[in-house]
Amino acid sequence: MEIAALAPLIERYQRQSDTLGKQVRLEQAMLEVIRHDWPVGARLPAHRTMCKSLGVARNTLSLAVKSLISEGYLSTGQGQGTWTRRPFHPQRISRGPALEASLPLSRRARKVLGGQGASLIQSGAFVPGIPDIGRFPMRKWRQLYSSVTVPHNALLLSYSSGGYGPLKREIRDFLRRWRNIDCDTQQIIITEGTHHGIELCALALADEGQRVVMESPCYWGARNVFLASGLETCRVPWVPGAGHQMSCLPDEEVQLVYFTGSHHYPLSVPTSRADKQALCDVYQPAYILEDDYEFSGDDFDNLMYDPQSDNRLLVGSFSKLMFPGLRLGYLVVPRALAGPMNRLRSEVFREGRMLDQAVLAQFIADGDLDAWYLRIQREYLGRQQVVHDQLRQVEGIVDISPPSQAISLCVHFDENIDDQRVAQLLMKEHLIVRPLSPVCCSDDRRCGLVLGVGMLTGDSLVREAERLRRTIETILRLKDVRRKRIAG
Repeated sequence: MEIAALAPLIERYQRQSDTLGKQVRLEQAMLEVIRHDWPVGARLPAHRTMCKSLGVARNTLSLAVKSLISEGYLSTGQGQGTWTRRPFHPQRISRGPALEASLPLSRRARKVLGGQGASLIQSGAFVPGIPDIGRFPMRKWRQLYSSVTVPHNALLLSYSSGGYGPLKREIRDFLRRWRNIDCDTQQIIITEGTHHGIELCALALADEGQRVVMESPCYWGARNVFLASGLETCRVPWVPGAGHQMSCLPDEEVQLVYFTGSHHYPLSVPTSRADKQALCDVYQPAYILEDDYEFSGDDFDNLMYDPQSDNRLLVGSFSKLMFPGLRLGYLVVPRALAGPMNRLRSEVFREGRMLDQAVLAQFIADGDLDAWYLRIQREYLGRQQVVHDQLRQVEGIVDISPPSQAISLCVHFDENIDDQRVAQLLMKEHLIVRPLSPVCCSDDRRCGLVLGVGMLTGDSLVREAERLRRTIETILRLKDVRRKRIAG
Protein backbone atom coordinates (compact mmCIF):
# COMPACT_ATOMS: atom_id res chain seq x y z
CA MET A 1 0.00 0.00 0.00
CA GLU A 2 1.41 3.39 -1.04
CA ILE A 3 2.40 5.74 1.77
CA ALA A 4 0.93 9.26 1.38
CA ALA A 5 3.59 11.92 0.91
CA LEU A 6 4.02 14.39 3.75
CA ALA A 7 5.38 17.32 1.72
CA PRO A 8 2.08 18.46 0.14
CA LEU A 9 0.31 18.18 3.50
CA ILE A 10 2.93 20.33 5.22
CA GLU A 11 2.72 22.92 2.44
CA ARG A 12 -1.07 23.10 2.51
CA TYR A 13 -1.15 23.21 6.31
CA GLN A 14 1.23 26.17 6.39
CA ARG A 15 -0.98 28.01 3.91
CA GLN A 16 -3.99 27.90 6.25
CA SER A 17 -4.97 31.09 8.09
CA ASP A 18 -3.75 31.54 11.66
CA THR A 19 -7.23 32.76 12.65
CA LEU A 20 -8.43 29.15 12.46
CA GLY A 21 -7.66 26.68 15.22
CA LYS A 22 -4.99 24.04 14.61
CA GLN A 23 -7.51 21.23 14.28
CA VAL A 24 -9.50 23.09 11.63
CA ARG A 25 -6.34 24.10 9.77
CA LEU A 26 -5.10 20.51 9.79
CA GLU A 27 -8.46 19.13 8.70
CA GLN A 28 -8.68 21.60 5.81
CA ALA A 29 -5.13 20.79 4.70
CA MET A 30 -5.85 17.06 4.78
CA LEU A 31 -9.06 17.55 2.79
CA GLU A 32 -7.12 19.37 0.10
CA VAL A 33 -4.37 16.77 -0.21
CA ILE A 34 -6.90 13.94 -0.28
CA ARG A 35 -8.67 15.66 -3.15
CA HIS A 36 -5.66 16.85 -5.12
CA ASP A 37 -2.45 15.08 -4.07
CA TRP A 38 -2.96 11.74 -2.36
CA PRO A 39 -4.25 8.76 -4.36
CA VAL A 40 -7.23 6.72 -3.20
CA GLY A 41 -6.11 3.97 -0.84
CA ALA A 42 -2.86 5.69 0.18
CA ARG A 43 -1.83 4.92 3.74
CA LEU A 44 -1.15 7.87 6.06
CA PRO A 45 2.29 8.12 7.66
CA ALA A 46 2.60 7.22 11.32
CA HIS A 47 0.82 9.69 13.57
CA ARG A 48 4.03 10.40 15.48
CA THR A 49 5.79 11.33 12.23
CA MET A 50 2.93 13.57 11.11
CA CYS A 51 2.74 15.37 14.45
CA LYS A 52 6.47 16.04 14.48
CA SER A 53 6.51 17.29 10.88
CA LEU A 54 3.48 19.53 11.32
CA GLY A 55 4.17 20.72 14.86
CA VAL A 56 0.81 19.64 16.25
CA ALA A 57 -0.21 17.62 19.27
CA ARG A 58 -1.32 13.98 18.98
CA ASN A 59 -4.77 14.88 20.24
CA THR A 60 -5.16 17.58 17.54
CA LEU A 61 -4.26 15.09 14.81
CA SER A 62 -6.50 12.40 16.29
CA LEU A 63 -9.51 14.73 16.33
CA ALA A 64 -8.91 15.83 12.73
CA VAL A 65 -8.54 12.23 11.56
CA LYS A 66 -11.64 11.15 13.48
CA SER A 67 -13.65 13.94 11.86
CA LEU A 68 -12.48 12.96 8.35
CA ILE A 69 -13.25 9.30 9.03
CA SER A 70 -16.81 10.23 10.04
CA GLU A 71 -17.18 12.23 6.83
CA GLY A 72 -15.90 9.40 4.64
CA TYR A 73 -12.57 10.86 3.50
CA LEU A 74 -10.48 8.44 5.56
CA SER A 75 -10.86 4.84 6.65
CA THR A 76 -9.17 2.85 9.38
CA GLY A 77 -8.89 -0.71 10.58
CA GLN A 78 -7.61 -2.30 13.75
CA GLY A 79 -3.84 -2.64 13.37
CA GLN A 80 -4.01 -1.67 9.69
CA GLY A 81 -3.41 2.07 9.90
CA THR A 82 -5.43 4.84 8.22
CA TRP A 83 -5.85 5.31 4.48
CA THR A 84 -7.60 7.65 2.07
CA ARG A 85 -10.96 7.00 0.44
CA ARG A 86 -12.58 8.51 -2.60
CA PRO A 87 -13.66 11.99 -1.49
CA PHE A 88 -17.31 12.84 -1.39
CA HIS A 89 -19.42 15.52 0.22
CA PRO A 90 -21.33 14.02 3.14
CA GLN A 91 -24.08 16.66 3.00
CA ARG A 92 -24.98 15.58 -0.54
CA ILE A 93 -25.96 12.09 0.61
CA SER A 94 -29.48 11.68 1.95
CA ARG A 95 -29.76 9.94 5.26
CA GLY A 96 -33.18 8.56 4.34
CA PRO A 97 -32.14 5.37 2.46
CA ALA A 98 -29.59 4.45 5.11
CA LEU A 99 -32.16 4.84 7.83
CA GLU A 100 -34.72 2.80 5.89
CA ALA A 101 -32.21 0.00 5.44
CA SER A 102 -30.83 -0.11 8.98
CA LEU A 103 -33.49 0.96 11.45
CA PRO A 104 -36.67 -1.00 12.24
CA LEU A 105 -38.70 2.20 12.63
CA SER A 106 -41.97 3.45 11.19
CA ARG A 107 -41.98 5.39 7.94
CA ARG A 108 -43.00 8.48 9.90
CA ALA A 109 -40.03 8.12 12.26
CA ARG A 110 -37.63 7.64 9.36
CA LYS A 111 -38.95 10.78 7.67
CA VAL A 112 -38.33 12.80 10.83
CA LEU A 113 -34.86 11.37 11.47
CA GLY A 114 -33.86 11.70 7.82
CA GLY A 115 -34.31 15.48 7.76
CA GLN A 116 -33.13 18.52 9.64
CA GLY A 117 -33.39 17.97 13.36
CA ALA A 118 -32.52 19.41 16.72
CA SER A 119 -28.85 20.02 17.33
CA LEU A 120 -27.29 17.94 20.07
CA ILE A 121 -25.57 21.14 21.21
CA GLN A 122 -27.98 23.59 22.80
CA SER A 123 -25.54 26.04 24.35
CA GLY A 124 -22.63 28.11 23.14
CA ALA A 125 -21.87 31.30 21.25
CA PHE A 126 -24.65 32.22 18.79
CA VAL A 127 -26.73 29.07 19.26
CA PRO A 128 -30.17 30.04 17.86
CA GLY A 129 -33.49 29.66 19.64
CA ILE A 130 -32.16 30.00 23.19
CA PRO A 131 -33.17 33.10 25.20
CA ASP A 132 -31.06 34.83 27.82
CA ILE A 133 -31.43 32.38 30.69
CA GLY A 134 -28.54 33.91 32.62
CA ARG A 135 -30.37 37.15 33.40
CA PHE A 136 -33.85 35.74 33.93
CA PRO A 137 -35.18 36.70 37.42
CA MET A 138 -34.84 33.19 38.80
CA ARG A 139 -34.88 34.30 42.44
CA LYS A 140 -38.41 35.64 42.08
CA TRP A 141 -39.40 32.51 40.18
CA ARG A 142 -38.17 30.25 43.01
CA GLN A 143 -39.93 32.38 45.62
CA LEU A 144 -43.25 31.91 43.86
CA TYR A 145 -43.04 28.14 44.27
CA SER A 146 -42.96 28.48 48.04
CA SER A 147 -45.94 30.87 47.93
CA VAL A 148 -48.20 28.46 46.02
CA THR A 149 -47.21 25.17 47.67
CA VAL A 150 -49.37 25.47 50.77
CA PRO A 151 -51.30 22.53 52.28
CA HIS A 152 -54.65 23.87 51.03
CA ASN A 153 -53.37 23.75 47.43
CA ALA A 154 -53.24 19.95 47.22
CA LEU A 155 -55.27 20.07 43.99
CA LEU A 156 -52.19 21.48 42.31
CA LEU A 157 -50.64 18.03 42.61
CA SER A 158 -53.43 16.32 40.68
CA TYR A 159 -54.49 16.18 37.04
CA SER A 160 -55.98 19.37 35.68
CA SER A 161 -59.12 19.72 33.64
CA GLY A 162 -58.56 22.12 30.77
CA GLY A 163 -55.67 23.91 32.42
CA TYR A 164 -55.29 26.12 35.49
CA GLY A 165 -58.06 28.73 35.38
CA PRO A 166 -56.03 31.71 36.71
CA LEU A 167 -53.29 31.02 34.15
CA LYS A 168 -55.80 30.98 31.30
CA ARG A 169 -57.12 34.34 32.47
CA GLU A 170 -53.60 35.77 32.65
CA ILE A 171 -52.84 34.50 29.15
CA ARG A 172 -56.07 36.07 27.89
CA ASP A 173 -55.03 39.44 29.32
CA PHE A 174 -51.44 38.99 28.08
CA LEU A 175 -52.74 38.46 24.54
CA ARG A 176 -54.85 41.60 24.81
CA ARG A 177 -51.87 43.68 25.89
CA TRP A 178 -49.26 42.32 23.50
CA ARG A 179 -51.13 40.90 20.53
CA ASN A 180 -54.36 42.95 20.41
CA ILE A 181 -56.32 39.69 20.61
CA ASP A 182 -59.61 39.64 22.49
CA CYS A 183 -60.50 36.00 23.10
CA ASP A 184 -62.39 34.06 25.77
CA THR A 185 -60.61 31.96 28.36
CA GLN A 186 -62.58 28.96 27.04
CA GLN A 187 -60.71 29.30 23.75
CA ILE A 188 -57.32 28.90 25.46
CA ILE A 189 -55.80 25.44 25.88
CA ILE A 190 -52.70 25.13 28.05
CA THR A 191 -49.99 23.09 26.30
CA GLU A 192 -46.51 21.86 27.11
CA GLY A 193 -44.86 24.14 24.58
CA THR A 194 -45.25 24.94 20.89
CA HIS A 195 -44.54 21.44 19.59
CA HIS A 196 -47.26 20.03 21.81
CA GLY A 197 -49.76 22.62 20.53
CA ILE A 198 -48.90 21.83 16.91
CA GLU A 199 -49.18 18.10 17.58
CA LEU A 200 -52.63 18.59 19.11
CA CYS A 201 -53.73 20.53 16.00
CA ALA A 202 -52.39 17.81 13.71
CA LEU A 203 -54.22 15.15 15.69
CA ALA A 204 -57.50 17.04 15.93
CA LEU A 205 -57.72 18.71 12.52
CA ALA A 206 -56.08 16.41 9.96
CA ASP A 207 -56.10 12.73 9.03
CA GLU A 208 -53.03 10.73 8.11
CA GLY A 209 -51.78 11.53 4.62
CA GLN A 210 -53.51 14.92 4.34
CA ARG A 211 -51.55 17.91 3.09
CA VAL A 212 -49.95 20.70 5.13
CA VAL A 213 -48.52 23.75 3.33
CA MET A 214 -45.57 25.49 4.98
CA GLU A 215 -43.29 28.32 3.94
CA SER A 216 -39.74 27.80 2.73
CA PRO A 217 -37.52 28.22 4.63
CA CYS A 218 -39.58 26.56 7.33
CA TYR A 219 -39.34 26.00 11.06
CA TRP A 220 -37.89 22.49 11.12
CA GLY A 221 -39.55 21.66 14.45
CA ALA A 222 -43.07 22.18 13.10
CA ARG A 223 -42.25 20.18 9.97
CA ASN A 224 -41.04 17.27 12.08
CA VAL A 225 -44.20 17.31 14.19
CA PHE A 226 -46.37 17.17 11.06
CA LEU A 227 -44.30 14.32 9.61
CA ALA A 228 -44.47 12.41 12.90
CA SER A 229 -48.25 12.83 12.79
CA GLY A 230 -48.38 11.15 9.38
CA LEU A 231 -49.13 14.30 7.37
CA GLU A 232 -47.61 15.27 4.03
CA THR A 233 -45.83 18.62 3.92
CA CYS A 234 -45.50 20.94 0.93
CA ARG A 235 -43.21 23.97 1.19
CA VAL A 236 -43.72 27.18 -0.78
CA PRO A 237 -40.83 29.67 -0.98
CA TRP A 238 -41.54 33.05 0.61
CA VAL A 239 -39.38 36.05 -0.28
CA PRO A 240 -39.88 39.22 1.80
CA GLY A 241 -41.19 41.97 -0.45
CA ALA A 242 -41.94 39.56 -3.30
CA GLY A 243 -44.43 37.19 -1.67
CA HIS A 244 -44.86 33.46 -2.10
CA GLN A 245 -43.43 31.82 -5.21
CA MET A 246 -46.39 29.62 -6.10
CA SER A 247 -44.98 27.95 -9.22
CA CYS A 248 -47.24 24.92 -8.91
CA LEU A 249 -50.26 23.84 -6.90
CA PRO A 250 -50.56 20.61 -4.92
CA ASP A 251 -52.65 17.97 -6.63
CA GLU A 252 -54.63 17.37 -3.43
CA GLU A 253 -56.71 19.54 -1.17
CA VAL A 254 -54.82 21.38 1.56
CA GLN A 255 -56.03 20.60 5.04
CA LEU A 256 -53.76 22.96 6.95
CA VAL A 257 -51.53 25.96 6.27
CA TYR A 258 -48.83 26.73 8.85
CA PHE A 259 -47.20 30.16 9.23
CA THR A 260 -44.85 31.64 11.77
CA GLY A 261 -46.67 34.55 13.39
CA SER A 262 -45.71 38.19 13.03
CA HIS A 263 -41.96 37.54 12.81
CA HIS A 264 -40.67 34.90 10.42
CA TYR A 265 -38.48 32.11 11.68
CA PRO A 266 -35.81 31.40 10.55
CA LEU A 267 -35.52 34.46 8.25
CA SER A 268 -35.94 36.79 11.26
CA VAL A 269 -37.89 39.47 9.38
CA PRO A 270 -41.48 40.74 9.80
CA THR A 271 -44.05 38.55 8.10
CA SER A 272 -46.77 39.92 5.79
CA ARG A 273 -50.47 39.47 6.45
CA ALA A 274 -51.20 40.31 2.80
CA ASP A 275 -48.82 37.60 1.56
CA LYS A 276 -50.37 35.05 3.90
CA GLN A 277 -53.85 35.93 2.74
CA ALA A 278 -52.85 35.66 -0.92
CA LEU A 279 -51.47 32.16 -0.36
CA CYS A 280 -54.60 31.09 1.51
CA ASP A 281 -56.80 32.49 -1.26
CA VAL A 282 -55.02 30.18 -3.70
CA TYR A 283 -54.76 27.02 -1.58
CA GLN A 284 -58.08 27.35 0.32
CA PRO A 285 -56.97 25.42 3.43
CA ALA A 286 -59.49 23.99 5.85
CA TYR A 287 -57.51 25.46 8.78
CA ILE A 288 -54.84 28.13 9.27
CA LEU A 289 -52.34 27.73 12.12
CA GLU A 290 -49.98 30.53 13.14
CA ASP A 291 -47.01 29.95 15.42
CA ASP A 292 -46.29 33.18 17.31
CA TYR A 293 -42.63 32.24 17.74
CA GLU A 294 -41.18 35.73 18.20
CA PHE A 295 -42.93 39.09 18.41
CA SER A 296 -42.80 42.65 19.64
CA GLY A 297 -45.67 44.71 21.01
CA ASP A 298 -46.46 46.58 17.79
CA ASP A 299 -46.41 43.92 15.07
CA PHE A 300 -49.80 42.26 15.64
CA ASP A 301 -51.06 43.60 12.29
CA ASN A 302 -48.96 40.87 10.64
CA LEU A 303 -51.11 38.16 12.24
CA MET A 304 -53.95 36.52 10.36
CA TYR A 305 -55.40 35.10 13.56
CA ASP A 306 -58.94 36.21 14.42
CA PRO A 307 -60.63 34.88 17.60
CA GLN A 308 -64.01 35.20 15.85
CA SER A 309 -62.95 32.95 12.96
CA ASP A 310 -64.02 29.32 12.76
CA ASN A 311 -60.82 28.00 11.13
CA ARG A 312 -57.87 30.03 12.48
CA LEU A 313 -55.69 28.96 15.40
CA LEU A 314 -52.74 30.52 17.24
CA VAL A 315 -50.02 28.62 19.08
CA GLY A 316 -47.52 30.24 21.42
CA SER A 317 -44.93 29.33 24.01
CA PHE A 318 -43.31 30.91 27.04
CA SER A 319 -40.05 29.09 26.34
CA LYS A 320 -38.69 31.89 24.14
CA LEU A 321 -40.01 34.61 26.47
CA MET A 322 -38.58 33.06 29.64
CA PHE A 323 -36.51 29.86 29.55
CA PRO A 324 -36.68 26.67 27.44
CA GLY A 325 -37.05 24.26 30.34
CA LEU A 326 -40.38 25.78 31.35
CA ARG A 327 -42.24 23.84 28.60
CA LEU A 328 -45.53 25.69 28.97
CA GLY A 329 -47.45 27.33 26.16
CA TYR A 330 -50.94 27.95 24.86
CA LEU A 331 -53.19 27.20 21.91
CA VAL A 332 -56.04 29.57 21.05
CA VAL A 333 -58.76 27.85 19.04
CA PRO A 334 -62.16 28.71 17.52
CA ARG A 335 -65.01 28.58 20.03
CA ALA A 336 -66.64 25.58 18.40
CA LEU A 337 -63.41 23.58 18.68
CA ALA A 338 -62.55 24.53 22.26
CA GLY A 339 -64.55 21.79 23.98
CA PRO A 340 -63.59 18.89 21.68
CA MET A 341 -59.90 19.82 21.54
CA ASN A 342 -59.69 20.25 25.31
CA ARG A 343 -61.23 16.80 25.81
CA LEU A 344 -58.92 15.33 23.17
CA ARG A 345 -55.90 16.82 24.92
CA SER A 346 -57.01 15.23 28.21
CA GLU A 347 -57.72 11.82 26.68
CA VAL A 348 -54.49 11.50 24.67
CA PHE A 349 -51.89 13.47 26.61
CA ARG A 350 -53.40 13.81 30.08
CA GLU A 351 -52.89 17.06 31.91
CA GLY A 352 -50.76 18.09 34.81
CA ARG A 353 -47.98 20.49 35.79
CA MET A 354 -50.55 22.45 37.75
CA LEU A 355 -47.90 23.69 40.16
CA ASP A 356 -45.87 25.16 37.29
CA GLN A 357 -49.02 26.67 35.83
CA ALA A 358 -49.89 28.31 39.16
CA VAL A 359 -46.40 29.82 39.48
CA LEU A 360 -46.52 31.15 35.91
CA ALA A 361 -49.96 32.65 36.52
CA GLN A 362 -48.68 34.55 39.56
CA PHE A 363 -45.52 35.62 37.72
CA ILE A 364 -47.66 37.20 34.99
CA ALA A 365 -50.17 38.67 37.45
CA ASP A 366 -47.39 40.40 39.42
CA GLY A 367 -46.23 42.15 36.23
CA ASP A 368 -42.89 40.33 36.20
CA LEU A 369 -43.32 38.80 32.74
CA ASP A 370 -44.12 42.14 31.11
CA ALA A 371 -41.24 43.86 32.89
CA TRP A 372 -38.82 41.09 31.93
CA TYR A 373 -39.90 41.03 28.31
CA LEU A 374 -39.69 44.80 27.88
CA ARG A 375 -36.18 44.72 29.29
CA ILE A 376 -34.91 41.74 27.30
CA GLN A 377 -36.33 43.01 24.00
CA ARG A 378 -34.21 46.16 24.35
CA GLU A 379 -31.23 43.93 25.13
CA TYR A 380 -31.77 41.75 22.06
CA LEU A 381 -32.03 44.77 19.77
CA GLY A 382 -28.67 46.07 20.99
CA ARG A 383 -27.02 42.66 20.70
CA GLN A 384 -28.29 42.15 17.17
CA GLN A 385 -26.87 45.54 16.21
CA VAL A 386 -23.42 44.47 17.45
CA VAL A 387 -23.48 41.26 15.36
CA HIS A 388 -25.00 43.05 12.35
CA ASP A 389 -22.25 45.69 12.37
CA GLN A 390 -19.55 43.00 12.42
CA LEU A 391 -20.95 40.87 9.59
CA ARG A 392 -22.43 43.32 7.12
CA GLN A 393 -19.10 43.99 5.35
CA VAL A 394 -18.02 40.35 5.05
CA GLU A 395 -17.44 39.37 1.43
CA GLY A 396 -19.71 36.47 0.53
CA ILE A 397 -22.52 37.63 2.84
CA VAL A 398 -25.18 39.12 0.57
CA ASP A 399 -27.78 40.06 3.19
CA ILE A 400 -28.43 40.11 6.93
CA SER A 401 -31.80 40.39 8.60
CA PRO A 402 -32.18 43.90 10.08
CA PRO A 403 -31.64 44.25 13.84
CA SER A 404 -34.81 43.43 15.73
CA GLN A 405 -36.03 42.56 19.21
CA ALA A 406 -35.94 38.84 18.44
CA ILE A 407 -33.38 36.34 19.73
CA SER A 408 -32.31 35.19 16.26
CA LEU A 409 -30.95 36.75 13.08
CA CYS A 410 -30.33 35.31 9.62
CA VAL A 411 -27.25 35.72 7.42
CA HIS A 412 -27.53 34.99 3.67
CA PHE A 413 -24.62 33.75 1.55
CA ASP A 414 -24.00 33.59 -2.17
CA GLU A 415 -25.74 30.54 -3.63
CA ASN A 416 -22.41 28.84 -4.33
CA ILE A 417 -21.51 28.67 -0.62
CA ASP A 418 -22.08 25.39 1.20
CA ASP A 419 -23.66 26.69 4.39
CA GLN A 420 -23.70 23.25 6.01
CA ARG A 421 -19.94 23.00 5.68
CA VAL A 422 -19.54 26.54 7.01
CA ALA A 423 -21.67 25.69 10.06
CA GLN A 424 -19.65 22.53 10.60
CA LEU A 425 -16.36 24.43 10.56
CA LEU A 426 -17.74 27.12 12.86
CA MET A 427 -18.77 24.44 15.34
CA LYS A 428 -15.17 23.24 15.49
CA GLU A 429 -14.33 26.76 16.67
CA HIS A 430 -17.11 26.55 19.31
CA LEU A 431 -19.31 28.97 17.35
CA ILE A 432 -22.70 27.23 17.27
CA VAL A 433 -25.06 28.20 14.43
CA ARG A 434 -27.59 26.47 12.14
CA PRO A 435 -27.36 26.31 8.33
CA LEU A 436 -30.32 27.72 6.41
CA SER A 437 -30.40 25.51 3.31
CA PRO A 438 -31.67 22.28 4.99
CA VAL A 439 -34.97 23.98 5.84
CA CYS A 440 -35.46 25.28 2.28
CA CYS A 441 -37.35 23.27 -0.33
CA SER A 442 -35.61 21.88 -3.41
CA ASP A 443 -36.45 24.87 -5.64
CA ASP A 444 -35.39 27.41 -2.99
CA ARG A 445 -31.65 27.97 -3.43
CA ARG A 446 -31.15 30.27 -0.45
CA CYS A 447 -28.35 29.43 1.94
CA GLY A 448 -26.90 31.08 5.00
CA LEU A 449 -26.74 30.84 8.78
CA VAL A 450 -29.25 31.28 11.59
CA LEU A 451 -27.64 32.80 14.69
CA GLY A 452 -28.90 33.57 18.17
CA VAL A 453 -28.02 36.41 20.53
CA GLY A 454 -29.50 35.04 23.74
CA MET A 455 -26.34 33.49 25.16
CA LEU A 456 -23.95 36.45 24.91
CA THR A 457 -23.85 39.95 26.34
CA GLY A 458 -21.52 42.85 27.09
CA ASP A 459 -17.81 42.53 26.34
CA SER A 460 -18.12 38.79 25.65
CA LEU A 461 -20.61 39.54 22.87
CA VAL A 462 -18.26 42.07 21.28
CA ARG A 463 -15.31 39.67 21.44
CA GLU A 464 -17.27 36.73 20.10
CA ALA A 465 -18.88 38.79 17.33
CA GLU A 466 -15.42 39.89 16.19
CA ARG A 467 -14.19 36.31 16.34
CA LEU A 468 -17.24 35.15 14.39
CA ARG A 469 -16.52 37.71 11.66
CA ARG A 470 -12.85 36.77 11.38
CA THR A 471 -13.63 33.07 11.32
CA ILE A 472 -16.36 33.40 8.67
CA GLU A 473 -14.06 35.52 6.52
CA THR A 474 -11.39 32.84 6.71
CA ILE A 475 -13.80 29.97 6.06
CA LEU A 476 -15.39 31.65 3.05
CA ARG A 477 -11.96 31.84 1.41
CA LEU A 478 -11.61 28.05 1.56
CA LYS A 479 -12.25 26.09 -1.62
CA ASP A 480 -13.90 23.40 0.44
CA VAL A 481 -16.98 25.55 1.15
CA ARG A 482 -17.73 26.27 -2.52
CA ARG A 483 -20.43 24.20 -4.17
CA LYS A 484 -19.50 22.42 -7.37
CA ARG A 485 -21.25 23.90 -10.40
CA ILE A 486 -23.18 21.41 -12.50
CA ALA A 487 -22.47 21.82 -16.21
CA GLY A 488 -25.34 22.33 -18.65
